[in-house]
Amino acid sequence: MGGLSSEREVSLSTGNSVVVAMKRKGLKVFPIDVDRNIASNLKGIDLAFNALHGTYGEDGCIQGLLEYLKIPYTGSGVTGSALAYDKLKTKEILKLHDIPTADYEVFYRNQDEPITRNMELPVVVKPTNQGSSFGVSIVEKEDQWNEALDNAFKYSDEIIVENFIAGKLLAVGMNGETPMPIVHICPKSGFYDYEAKYTSGKTEYICPADLSESETKNCQEVAKKVFKVLRGRGLPRVDIILDEKGTPYVLEMNTVPGLTPTSLLPMAAQETGMGFDDLIIEILKTAQLDHGVLS
Repeated sequence: MGGLSSEREVSLSTGNSVVVAMKRKGLKVFPIDVDRNIASNLKGIDLAFNALHGTYGEDGCIQGLLEYLKIPYTGSGVTGSALAYDKLKTKEILKLHDIPTADYEVFYRNQDEPITRNMELPVVVKPTNQGSSFGVSIVEKEDQWNEALDNAFKYSDEIIVENFIAGKLLAVGMNGETPMPIVHICPKSGFYDYEAKYTSGKTEYICPADLSESETKNCQEVAKKVFKVLRGRGLPRVDIILDEKGTPYVLEMNTVPGLTPTSLLPMAAQETGMGFDDLIIEILKTAQLDHGVLS
């Protein structure tokens, strides 16, 4: 937990909640605040519960190290983590498999030609490899465009500009290939940014989401497809925008979702009758290696 990314504080919150839950279950837990000495700090560990958000924790880096050390870990494997964390690769794969996702353009910090947007406003500007809405902006007016670019380029040399899709923001937790009850996210500001995510009272959550039977089924079926094509494992979360026509547009799959008692995945689990501590144990049971335990 913790780590070196911009999501360090969020990761510490998740990690501390996981540690407390495991202790309540009587397990022997060794919290590790990840730094550059992580390889040596992992000596003697039998199994790793990955509570690292962001760079190094969700992008396949820590997963590759754990593979070399032959320590089974929770969450997606090396390839699945790398694909899901890279928003551009995610969108390319979604498009390849005809899974609905917003149309987009890609720009680079040091590209030769000027950055010229072809899409009409409103658009969403985001880094290709960040979480917790860092660097994300909704651009509704031309005078917001340059500031949005600068904000995104703070976090990545490569950014995506997406067509803005109005609709219901939904989170579909997955227990393996089985979708969990859907959470409807209703930020009071209208934008689910960092403050709306982590400030109490800034967002209302409805679980199960107030959807028709067909809308629920469509969202869950899409989430199952995303889990498969992005090589999901364990209990990730698929984020979706359901537009007014009932089309579920996929935003991303979060392979290391937040895990505090007020986070989205625990909220969905609670609706199925699974308490927070039991959810942590359920995730722990999914720990494995991509290549098995090698000799």
